[in-house]
Parts: sequence; C-alpha cells; structure tokens
Amino acid sequence: MISRRELLAAPALYQRTPTRRNVLFLMADQHRADCLGAAAHTPNLDRLAREGARFVNAYSSTPTCTPARACLLTGLSPWNHGMLAYGRVAPKYPYEMPRALNDLGYFTGAIGKLHYSPQRNLHGYQMALLDESGRVESPDFRSDYRSWFASQAPLLNPDATGVGFNDYNAKPYVLPERLHPTRWTADCAVNFLEGYQRPEPFFLKVSFARPHSPYDPPQRWMDFHKDRPLPLADIAPWADRHRARNTTKNDIWRGDMGPATVRESRQGYWGAVSFIDEQIGRILAALDQRGLADNTLVIYTSDHGDMLGDHHLWRKSYAYEGSARVPMIVRLPGAPRGQTFEQPVELRDIFPTVLDAAEAAPARPLDGRSLLDLIRGRAANWREWIDIEHGVCYDNANQWTALTDGRTKYIFHAFTGEEQLFDLTTDRAELRNRTDDAARLRLWRGRMVQHLEARGEAWVKGGRLATREKMVQYSPLYPR
Repeated sequence: MISRRELLAAPALYQRTPTRRNVLFLMADQHRADCLGAAAHTPNLDRLAREGARFVNAYSSTPTCTPARACLLTGLSPWNHGMLAYGRVAPKYPYEMPRALNDLGYFTGAIGKLHYSPQRNLHGYQMALLDESGRVESPDFRSDYRSWFASQAPLLNPDATGVGFNDYNAKPYVLPERLHPTRWTADCAVNFLEGYQRPEPFFLKVSFARPHSPYDPPQRWMDFHKDRPLPLADIAPWADRHRARNTTKNDIWRGDMGPATVRESRQGYWGAVSFIDEQIGRILAALDQRGLADNTLVIYTSDHGDMLGDHHLWRKSYAYEGSARVPMIVRLPGAPRGQTFEQPVELRDIFPTVLDAAEAAPARPLDGRSLLDLIRGRAANWREWIDIEHGVCYDNANQWTALTDGRTKYIFHAFTGEEQLFDLTTDRAELRNRTDDAARLRLWRGRMVQHLEARGEAWVKGGRLATREKMVQYSPLYPR
C-alpha cells in the first residue's frame, strides 16, 4: 500500500502552470464572527485580513455543521443542495468542489474535520487525515487523530478533560499540549506544506474541530484570557422566553446561566480561538518558508457561530448574529491589501471563488458567486440580500427562515408565525425587534414571500407566509 509520503511526492498526470494558484482553505468549527480582531487575540488572522480582504457580512445559510458543509461542498443554497436542517451530508452530489479541482489537475487534500457520511467517504479528496471529534458514525471507524493519539499516548484518554461535545462549561486541557487536536491538525498541515513535492498545484482544506465545544484550550491560553475584557452576553427584552434552562445537563441549548458562567464559557472559547490562530500562524509560516505564499489563495471561514449565552441561547442553529454570522477572510496574491466589504456573502461563495482562483468556470450552475469579483472591483449586480434558514433543532419552535443584507435582518419563525426585524446598522446585538417599522417590515416580508413561494403551499399559501408544525429536513433536491 502506498504511503502518504510517497503519495505526496508521486509524479502526476498534470504539470503546474505558472499562473495556476494553489489554494489553502482554512476553517474552524463554530467560530462566531465577532471573536476576531480587536475583540479577540487573533494576530495571525488579523495579518491575513491586512494582507487580503475581510467580508464583514458573511453568513452561514443553514448554521449547523452538516448542512453548512454541504453548502461548502456544492456551492448551492439550502434548497438546492437539499439540507434544510441538521442531517447527513448526502453520499454524493452531482458537482462537488474536491472532484471539480481533481478534474482541473489539482492534488486535493483534507486535514481535520469533514463530517461526511459515511465517515471515510471523502467526496473526491485524494488524501485525508481526519479528526472527527470522537464521533463514530460508521462501523469500525477511528479517526486518524485518535489512531495517532493511541500511538503517542496509549495509556491516556483523549477525552480526559471531561467536557462534553456540546457542553457550555470550559476547562483547560489536562493532557500535554502536543496531544491537543488543534495542535495535531496544524502539525499535519505544516508537514504537508513542508513536504509537498508534487508538480501539480494543491487544494488543501485544513478544518479545525475547535472552537466548537469542548471549550478546552491549553492552560496558557485559558490564563491569557482570564483578566482580559471579554464581551458580556447580549440579552434582549424579547429573550426572556429562553431564560428557563431546558435540561440539568451541561449540553443545554437555552438557559440563563448568569454572567459568571457566561464569562467562564467565553474565556475557554476565546482561548480556543487564540490557540487556533497561533496554529494558523505556523501554517502560514510554512507557506512562506516554502516560497508558496505569492502563488496561493488563502481563505479562512467557519461553518457557523456559537451563541455563548447571547439571548440566553447556546450552541447554534439560530438566525441571530452569534450563530449565523461567520468570519470570512480571503488573501489573493497581487490584489489590493486591507480591503473590507459589506456586501452579503455566504459559504456558497467559497466553491466559485476557488474555481475562479483555478482559472476555471463552473461546469454546472452554482448559487454562489466568486468573492474575487468583489476583490477585483467587480461589485456590479452583487446580490441584494442572502437567505438563511433552519428546520427544527432542539425544539419545534426553533424552525425559521431569514433574509439579511447585513444592514437589516428579517426572521420568520415558522412554528408560531412570529416575525422579527432588526436594524443591524444600529443594533448588531439584535436587542430591539423593529416590527413597528411597518414599511420596512412589509418590504422584507414581501421579499421572503417571493423567495419561498416556489416551494409550494407548505411555505407560502394565498400569498402569505405559512406556518409549519413539522420539520422539513430535506428538500426534494436532496440526493437520495
């Protein structure tokens, strides 16, 4: 059986052209957009933004792990890739990013979390080193990280810190730092870049499993944020309905846990983000040392955010900024530096952006659009708003559709028919529901009707938005 080292060094059918760029796609799991820059200690991501472009109104259209990853894989909206809620990524889609890059002559690799099903279904990646956060959903599956951990520390438990996968509490990592999955993911990425000898360009996805809980950074990063000013939870008057804790366990999705607990959770979360940032610095340094930075497109984003107690909500799947808005940074060699864009962008834009960097047009229609258009000054006819939605998650009442242009957000709660309207220019924390603004409400409700009416009477009936008691998990376009 060929070794990974031999695979990386093997001759290829395609030769690298002088203009064809490598692509380094960096992402984290559950990284909310406001934990970046001045609000956090992220010097390497800040540097990436200074050298590239930051998109301040970037969203995850279905803000939980698997539908967001289906969006990244396909470049499609939720209805068109078929996942309207948390579920299984389909075994294969008609057109997928890794396979498209393979066809263009790229070597494609993935390191870290993919969250596909079955878990060794790589959707065309030619190489993958997986960290699935302890998740075992396929028979006899063990991730590459867990196998490596067993070889390094056979008598230790990788979950010894004792914080659950969706718990709100935070603790410092109790094992040697070199064993942490964040460090392992970066080590694998650095090894890839330092040893890459193939003649074709590479597409490398590096997907960190944190800052998704467990919030377990190394002690030094937990201590670093101990006395730093961390943002308090935003609590709106309308959020009182979420005050009651839904379970006595630690994996709550709602509940007023008090400011001390919120701070402890955020201390661990902010520490996890700083630790990831430090490891991204190592990856970028490896890219620089190999002389590859001037010919590599670098992208950073996340699949969704994390409420962290905002409005007494925890985890994700909500339309609110903490859950749905994500970081988005793109560094294109040769482009103007330090650009900031306010146009609404989304995870569906990653696939066409990568194709654009590879000097290729999509082989099939995509819902996304290349972010390089904005970077190159081609903003004409950019979308006015982006659609966001999620079927039932945690509770029947948590199913909704939303629209936003980064300045206004309209949310329709499908179980109750409740509407929310927020002016994000003056109220990014979404503290005041502005449904009293009749003209603006009518405009955005009309846009939602127009967006959903093609789905049928379960969504729009008699020209009005329809309530739904049951979840629609998959659209008719989900590949069965």
